[in-house]
This record gives sequence, C-alpha cells and structure tokens, in this order.
Amino acid sequence: MTRCGSLLRVIGAALLLCMTAYGQAQEPKSGRLKIAVSPAQAYTFLDGQALGHSNQNLKLNEGNHHVMIANYGYKFFEQDVSITPGQTTSLNVSLDAMGGEVAGPKGSIQLELGSLFLTKAGTYAVLLTGTNPKYFVGHIDEFNNYIINKQQLFVPPGSYNVTVRHLDRDVWSGTVNVAADERVIVDISNGKQKVKHWPSDAELAKAMPRFKAGTASASVVIAPVSSTMAANPARIKCGQDSLLTWNSAETIDADISHMSPVPTSGERTVSPTQTTTYDLTAMGPGGTTHSQATVDVDTAVTANMTASPSEVHYRRIGDKVIQQDPTTLKWSAVDANSSEISSIGSVSTSGSQTVMPTPRQTTEGPVDETVDYTLTAGNPCGGTGTTTASVRIVGSIEPIPSVVLQSVFYPTAYPPKPHPDDGLVKSQKDELSSLAASFTKYLEYDPDAKITLAANTDPRGNHPYNLALSMRRAMLVKDYLVSQGIAAERIDYLAQGKKYPLTRTQVDKLISANPEPTPKQWVRNMSTTHLAYERRVDIVLDPTKQESERYFPNAASDAHVIWQRPMPPLKVVKDHE
Repeated sequence: MTRCGSLLRVIGAALLLCMTAYGQAQEPKSGRLKIAVSPAQAYTFLDGQALGHSNQNLKLNEGNHHVMIANYGYKFFEQDVSITPGQTTSLNVSLDAMGGEVAGPKGSIQLELGSLFLTKAGTYAVLLTGTNPKYFVGHIDEFNNYIINKQQLFVPPGSYNVTVRHLDRDVWSGTVNVAADERVIVDISNGKQKVKHWPSDAELAKAMPRFKAGTASASVVIAPVSSTMAANPARIKCGQDSLLTWNSAETIDADISHMSPVPTSGERTVSPTQTTTYDLTAMGPGGTTHSQATVDVDTAVTANMTASPSEVHYRRIGDKVIQQDPTTLKWSAVDANSSEISSIGSVSTSGSQTVMPTPRQTTEGPVDETVDYTLTAGNPCGGTGTTTASVRIVGSIEPIPSVVLQSVFYPTAYPPKPHPDDGLVKSQKDELSSLAASFTKYLEYDPDAKITLAANTDPRGNHPYNLALSMRRAMLVKDYLVSQGIAAERIDYLAQGKKYPLTRTQVDKLISANPEPTPKQWVRNMSTTHLAYERRVDIVLDPTKQESERYFPNAASDAHVIWQRPMPPLKVVKDHE
C-alpha cells in the first residue's frame, strides 16, 4: 500500500472516531426518580405535567426537576430534585391531612369516559375552577363510578370550570353547573351532561370528611371558598391612608381590583384620590367568592382668608404716589396641597402676606373702589375651595400742583438800611402768601423742591449801594416766606443789584402781556414805569427752573406807592404794608 493510501485510512478513522464521539455527546444523559407516596392515591405532577396517582418510577434527564405530590384534603408537597446520570434518586412523601369535615349543602360531579378508551384512568388529573396543578382535586378513576363501590366528587352548589388533564394536554375542559342535592354526570368524550336528583338529600347535608378511599371506592368533598374584606377607616380625607384587611379560606389565588395579585389573606395601606370600591376575588377548587370594601374619599377643601385692615387710603399726585396704605392678607386652606391668590400667584397653603392695594382708576378725581383678593386651593383628589377677601380703597388722584410765581416789586430805595423790615407792601405780601401756599402743596409732589430769589434794583445809585439794597430786598422776601411756613433751608437768594437791567423792549413786551391794563399816566411817563419794573425780586422754582411772571401790579391799591420815582415817606409805606 502506498504511503498516500495509509494516510487516507488514518484520516478516515479519525473522522469516524470524532463523529462517533459527537453523536454520543448529543444523547441526553438520564437517571431515575422513584417516588413513594402516602396516601396511596396521591397524584404526581412533574415539571407541571400530570403523570398519575400512586408510586412512580420515572426515567428522567439529568438536571433539576420540580415535583408536586397532591391529594385533596392533604397539604400538597412541592420540591425540586436533582437527577444524576446513571443514578436513582428516591423520594418518600407522606402528605399531612388538613382541614376538618365539610358540611352541606352539596352536589356531585360524576365524570364518565364515554367512548374514550382509557386504560389508565388514574393518570388523568381533574382540576376544579383553576387550571394550575394547585387546583387538583383527584383523578378520573376516583369520580367515574356510582354503582356499587361509589366514586364521588362532592362540591358546594355553584358553577365550575372542570379540566381533565394528562401530561401537558387537556383531555377535556368545560363548565359544569351543580345545584344542591343533584348529581351532574358528564361524558368527557363528547361533553354531554345530564342531571339526576340525589336519592337521599340528607346524605349531602351532613358533614363529611374531605377525602376517603376504600378498595374500589372514593369520595372527595370540596370545601367552599369564603372571604371577607374591610377598610379602616372607611372614610378619609384626601391624602390620608386607609388599611385594607382581607381574609379568605380554601383559597388558591386572590386578586383585588386596582392592585396586582395579592396573598390569599393580608393587609395593605391604600390612599385613593377618589371614592373607591375594592373588589376581592378569592378562587379555590370550591369556587370563586367576591368581597368588597369601599373607601369614601372626602375631596372637599376648606379655604379661609381675611384682610386687615379692610379699608386703606391711597393718594397720588401726578405720577407720584404720596400715600398707599398696606393691608395684610392671612389665609389657610385645609385639606389642600396647592394654593394661589389672585394678583399674587402661588402661595403656601397657609400664611400671611402684606400687599399694597392699587386702584384700577387712572383718571384724576376721588377714589372709592374695592379690590378683591381670591384664594383658590386644590388637592390631588380634584377638590377645590375658593374664598375672597375684599379691601376698600379710598383717596384721590390729583394733578401736579401749580406753583404761583409772581415777581415782587418794591418802592424806590426800600427797604432802607435803617428800616430793613419795611417796604414790602400788602399787594406783594399777598403774592408771597399765594406762593407759600402753592409751594407747600407742591412739596407733597416733590419733597426736594427749592426756591431761589434773585433781587434787583433800578440803575440809580452806585453799585455798592444797589448791591446792599438788593440784599435787603431778598432777605425781606425770604423772611416773609419763612413766616408763611416755608423752611429757610429751602430758600436760596442772590443779590444782583443793577447788574441785569431790563431793556426798553423787554419792558414794552411785559406791559403788552400784562393781564392788568397799565394806567395811561404810567404809559405817558415810561421812564418812571421802566424804573418801577427794575425794582423787583424774581423767583425761580428748582429743579424745574420755572420763573416768576414779571407783571407789575397795575390794579393793586398800593401800586402807585411802588411805581412813583421818588422814595415815598416811611409812614406812607407802613400804611400800605
């Protein structure tokens, strides 16, 4: 044989060995599970599949398996077992009896095979109400004979979903309605049912054990499901808690509406946002029951608010508010988690806040109106509450006061040095009194306002004389204004002497503009009139720089004293002061 042929045989043998090993690796490894049960009628579920009653000797794949041993009237057994390849695992299960006897009334369900040929009827599990193995009540061979050795399934009167299962397949499933003292016979081959009255209703009324088995007889008595539920307290405020407490008996599954599945008995704290009825559904082989508990939710919100004082004063001059009284709002909202006040916005559910009521009126005139503050409070349950506190506003909106500014005129050479307090005649004092009154009112609008006095003389005399004379004139005006209530620090003054004389044209314009007509004599003697216009104190309002009107007091009773060219006698001047 050539070297090439030998190599091919070696490669082929190696491939065959690998394929054999791969095939062996794919075969599942198994072991055995031997189950011994007591009572002998106990039924085995393996990994959820219905296997059969009595002892079991099972070949199983290696790994973990879930075993449930069930017999109605006993506590079911559940356990995970681990199967080791090539080994036998033994499981000895002795179920503990539970529960007492079951009283009537009762009915009966009899399951017949009909045309089905079932050689091992004991392998067919019967489930009542639910479809998971925990609803197991027995197997077909315990409920299919009512001749001599009776095999009976007793149930409380009601409607039942009956499921007959073998391995993982439902052989038959349907609804069976059972009345008291009646036997319902079901042919599971076609689902047909017939009802027979129980020959002796006294038998079904008496208390019977849950499970009883003889040589060829058996009776399984299913206990009715019961449940109760309560809420404490049954009436709550929004945001409060209530404790739901429930109990059920003979129950496999329980569910409460508005919740996920719950334990068959227990308690849970709830905080509904509206009146809620909780429905408990309890299910067991003996049927389904319903219990209710209602939690009544009071969603009402109580809102209160006051304003103190309830009447405030408001005064505005021009664009400046001179007086605006505050008021204090105090509020509380019970059973609320949010609050807001109109004109303010969001606030805490209780508190106080000082506010400055402002009238809606914008035009000048008296103010008398009401401002409403409304508290609106709410809670997560949809409850709301509102209340209003009203504040009356009284006062006024006034225009900016006008300050009467009129230049003050003096007689020739007044006030003289020996009599510095003389020379301010009555008509000019009246002008200054009007000025003082209007300026005082104006100070309410502008508290920083001031007055500047600019005193002048006619051109006669030398400069030092006129400067001193203008100083006395300014001081006499200032003193008079102070006597009328104007603070001295609000008055500034300037002694200008004859530094700023008026021109003839300026005087002519003043005469023309003067609302009081100039006497004809004064017009004919314009040089004297011109001198009279120069002997004055001008007044300026600061900071507006408003200047006084330089109108000579033509109509005043003492105008001729001021107008005349020569210095009038002291007595004449005093008589006109």
